Amino acid sequence: MEIKVWKALSPEEQEAVLTRPAQGDSARVEGIVRDIIAAIRKDGDSALKNYVQTLDRYEGALELTGEEIQTACERLDPALKEAIDRAYANLYAFHKAQEPCHARVETVPGIICECASHPIDAVGLYVPGGSAPLVSTALMLSVPAQIAGCPEVILCSPPPVSDAIIYAATLGGVKRIFAMGGAHAIAAMAYGTESVPKVLKIFGPGNQYVTMAKRLVADDPRGSAIDMPAGPSEVLVIADKHACPQHIAADLLSQAEHGPDSQVILLSDDREVIEKSLVFVGEYLKTLPRAEIARKALSRSTALLCEDMDTCVTISNRYAPEHLIVEVENPRSLVPVLRNAGSIFLGAYTSESLGDYAQGTNHTLPTYGYAHTASALGTDDYRRRYTISEATPDGFLRIAPVVKVLADAEGLGAHKLAVTVREKTLTGK
Repeated sequence: MEIKVWKALSPEEQEAVLTRPAQGDSARVEGIVRDIIAAIRKDGDSALKNYVQTLDRYEGALELTGEEIQTACERLDPALKEAIDRAYANLYAFHKAQEPCHARVETVPGIICECASHPIDAVGLYVPGGSAPLVSTALMLSVPAQIAGCPEVILCSPPPVSDAIIYAATLGGVKRIFAMGGAHAIAAMAYGTESVPKVLKIFGPGNQYVTMAKRLVADDPRGSAIDMPAGPSEVLVIADKHACPQHIAADLLSQAEHGPDSQVILLSDDREVIEKSLVFVGEYLKTLPRAEIARKALSRSTALLCEDMDTCVTISNRYAPEHLIVEVENPRSLVPVLRNAGSIFLGAYTSESLGDYAQGTNHTLPTYGYAHTASALGTDDYRRRYTISEATPDGFLRIAPVVKVLADAEGLGAHKLAVTVREKTLTGK
């Protein structure tokens, strides 16, 4: 992980150092995923079962039975079960507080405008398995769906589905769990098959095939909406001379170990803090089971020596990290100027791993710069907001002249007609 002096870089070099690792093979991946989606749309369960057998290497039933779910919950290690229970309680408390907006305003006497919402009818949750079954993701996705009150919630995870994922999902109110992963799981949820119900929105992270499948089904009006654009995990750390180098090193590695295409950025106005932090990175790497993965991510990452904290903030807002850790003397003082981040972690003891697992905030976050416009996952993402309006005769007559003038300005005669015929009904003119 190289140290660079920000002010010594040209504008082009500054742009390059903040560029995420390129997502290679995207054209090849897109071609494969399009074929998978087309096959499942055409042949339903027949194609889906073929992909489950060949890609997931699984011969069992697609959907877990109630008995299998109960058995998995019963055999889960009690200590792990207790940890999941405590994380669930914190997540539930934080997401329950995210109440929907139900505004009601009389904009003109006799004109009532309202904002209302209802839960999305059917949602699909995707929980990665692979080398590390993400039990925390099962909680992060299911809890807000449970609180929002979505009538139908299904979950897909690569087989064999982890007992911990099953238990976390059932805590979050999920009753239907499918043993399937990859792009074929996304396609099955987006379009439906004989066994898998079609959902209206899909949530959850995944590898490049899952991410591509989510993008493609979201672009198709016949497919499903998705939670947010996703890419490799990332963290940016802002540190001053008071920061602890051991903390910084561990935080950088906690994201680097996610995958070789993850990226970590360290910003500081103190060279000594940067140098000491990188020494500890090297030391800690010797003890990590995923050290080789972390090394590859670190090779694409950078530590930047900045002139001052204002520069650190400017760079962070420009980069728009998924996770932003602020380990400075008075971290709260920077909050008003930190605009673009998926989730912000303040102070020496708010490690990003707290947010990944149990503190209550959601770890499903915009990556790859999407934090400029996208938000952390919340309960509102499982609701659909809509408006209601009602005009009394008097209210209609008050606002009709305004509408007629605007309709004329836009040259939309039928819009004006819809007003004038009502005026005639009410006034006889």
